[in-house]
Amino acid sequence: MVKGPGLYSDIGKKAKDLLYRDYVADHKFTITTYSATGVAITSSGVKKGELLVADVTTQLKNKNITTDLKVDTNSKLYTTITVDEPAPGLKTIISFVAPDQKSGKVELQYLHEYAGISTSIGLTASPLVNFSGVAGNNTLALGTDVSFDTATGKFTKYNAGLSFSTSDLIASLTLNDKGDSLAASYYHTVRPLTNTAVGAELTHSFSSNENTLTIGTQHKLDPATTVKAKVNNYGKAHALIQHEWRPKSLFTISGEVDTRAIEKSAKIGLAVALKP
Repeated sequence: MVKGPGLYSDIGKKAKDLLYRDYVADHKFTITTYSATGVAITSSGVKKGELLVADVTTQLKNKNITTDLKVDTNSKLYTTITVDEPAPGLKTIISFVAPDQKSGKVELQYLHEYAGISTSIGLTASPLVNFSGVAGNNTLALGTDVSFDTATGKFTKYNAGLSFSTSDLIASLTLNDKGDSLAASYYHTVRPLTNTAVGAELTHSFSSNENTLTIGTQHKLDPATTVKAKVNNYGKAHALIQHEWRPKSLFTISGEVDTRAIEKSAKIGLAVALKP
């Protein structure tokens, strides 16, 4: 794998994963099985209140080509074909959703020691074109992410980001929502042996003049058990405990409480993922 600044989506990713990943407010169950030929079949269901949403995904791998097929409860078929490194540093992704004839898209990703580029185009007569690029190295990276709608002749998205990384610290600054939102994030590894880390994200909306500050932490109690917690300036506090009772099989329980309305019941989420 090429070492370098990565893709634009990698800017601030460590902090976002710490602050938002694995927190669940619903009940989710996922089970993965493998056939004798190596085909992976994953079934998942999510209970949101009285609504149950389910899907089945099949993954087939042949050398450097991976095909993912997913069918959901709305009878939609999601197809993604990924060709990994047809040339050094290059990845090709083709995706479409049936029966939506306008959903087709081709994406190219290229990773270099000093750059990361991702570009995609819709497979329609007047496609949506997206381009994101990052230049820099493992320490400092500067990037942009833009989308252009050829049907209207207008930009639908233009973002910019800056990232600074050391062996134990990652800081990033991004300008999003067509320049309306500014976000700064911070991730710091405190103790690598126990995967102990702290992180924070501060966002400012220029149109509403609102600020949102979220801080969080994570720690491994033992090699199989991780705890996380976070709180924001609106008084919403979250905590979770995740246990890997066998490799890649996870049990996660998450809770949310509004510290400004402590009389309200806490929200509890549960996720179970089983893999052989």
